[in-house]
Amino acid sequence: MKLRMRLALMTVAVAVPVALCMGWIHVASQVRALESALSEYALAHMLSGGRERCEASPENWSIEPPRPRTGTGGDREPPPRPRGPPPGPRPPPGSRLYAYDAQLAARNPSAPALEPSLVKAMQQGEGLASRASAFGVDEPREVLVRMPWGTGPCAFALVQWPGRFNTEERPAVPFPHEYWLIPTGIALAGVLFALGPVVRRLRQLTGEVRTFVRSAYQGSLTQTGNDEISELARAFDEAGREVRAQMELKEKREQTLRSFLENTTHDVMIPLTVLQGHLAELQQHAAKGTPVDAAAVAAASQEAHYMAALIHNLGAAARLEAGEPSVQRGPVNLNALVERCVGRHRPIARQQGVQLDYAVPELPVSLSGDDTLIEQAVSNVIYNAVRYNARGGHVAVVLDRQPGPAFRLRVLDDGPGIPEGELSRLVERRVRGDAARTRGPGGHGLGLNIAWKVAVLHGWSLQLGRSEYGGLQVDFLGELPASPGPDTEGPQVPGALRA
Repeated sequence: MKLRMRLALMTVAVAVPVALCMGWIHVASQVRALESALSEYALAHMLSGGRERCEASPENWSIEPPRPRTGTGGDREPPPRPRGPPPGPRPPPGSRLYAYDAQLAARNPSAPALEPSLVKAMQQGEGLASRASAFGVDEPREVLVRMPWGTGPCAFALVQWPGRFNTEERPAVPFPHEYWLIPTGIALAGVLFALGPVVRRLRQLTGEVRTFVRSAYQGSLTQTGNDEISELARAFDEAGREVRAQMELKEKREQTLRSFLENTTHDVMIPLTVLQGHLAELQQHAAKGTPVDAAAVAAASQEAHYMAALIHNLGAAARLEAGEPSVQRGPVNLNALVERCVGRHRPIARQQGVQLDYAVPELPVSLSGDDTLIEQAVSNVIYNAVRYNARGGHVAVVLDRQPGPAFRLRVLDDGPGIPEGELSRLVERRVRGDAARTRGPGGHGLGLNIAWKVAVLHGWSLQLGRSEYGGLQVDFLGELPASPGPDTEGPQVPGALRA
């Protein structure tokens, strides 16, 4: 139930009893005022000569309203005009006054018999007793009043009132100020009763939110329900999850940046130092005027190429560790991508005495992916095959179509090879092959790890094995988007190897 509806129902539940209580208090005040007016009339009348007249002839003394006279024609005649003011105070309209002795017996035979409740109240020493047929100010009522003298045939006076008031004759009812405490207390108790659970739940929610914040937004809030407080708790919970996700993303980015700086500092310093040595040697040759050593130039070029590849790898690793949102997908032409990668590595392959060839199908192999990451992954595999091969070796890059439709991109060499036990661990970060494929300074083993991550990111598989020429073979296997035309007609044999 909504908090607003709950408070509205609680307000109604409090307002109805308060209104009933106020109505009851008002009627009770009117009845009290009426009884007071009747008793004051009886006492004033007896003190202003009524006692003497009553005790003089108690057998026929009473005060009754005059009876209307009726003429011969049936019309009511007006009562005779009094010759002077009536003795004693003016009686309430329609009221009757009778006298009773100390034993609560009437000497006048026309006096009504007293009700047992009135007799009992007088016997218990009460000064005033009242009885009515129903609760209300307009109901017939009898008021028995004890006289101050308490003896004789007129020791008690009974006032009978018929229960009819004209508007101008109704007595003023003073409302007792202490009666305001009753509805005020009821209203205050109702408000406190309604707000108590709300305040308790708000305090509980405040404590849970503080604990939630101190725990770095771990866990969740326990407030349940469908009211506004529960909605506020759910909003805090959702905000906490969002903050926690942002904190985790920020921490992941900071960790990626720290890892990038660490890898950059460590991996770049070694080839940079070697490059500085080669450049210093070339500078000395130039200063002496001696011919430049071609081997030193080739070594310097190799180190510069290695540093460029390493920096590209570190950037790709940072993007991959940042997650899927950093991947920019678009159309990728694998034929053109293979040609670019081979062209980039061919100069360094030529300097090392390694022949680099490639073959692609006549029809372009197209797919959707991140062109930069895919090119970096293929470049890493080609670079490893060239770098770890021996002089006079061969490296081939072959792209062909497979049934499905699917594709396979192979990079194979005839280098020293890698033991079977190490093949499955080459894709792990910071893992490199043994000394047979680790000539010269090496990095943290990012190349094949990046290639594996890029393959997984695009839904491909990366397979490592021994090539038919004795070296290493790396296969990228993936599916192509279904499209009509030649792409779906089955496997095609790639073109001849191109040097």
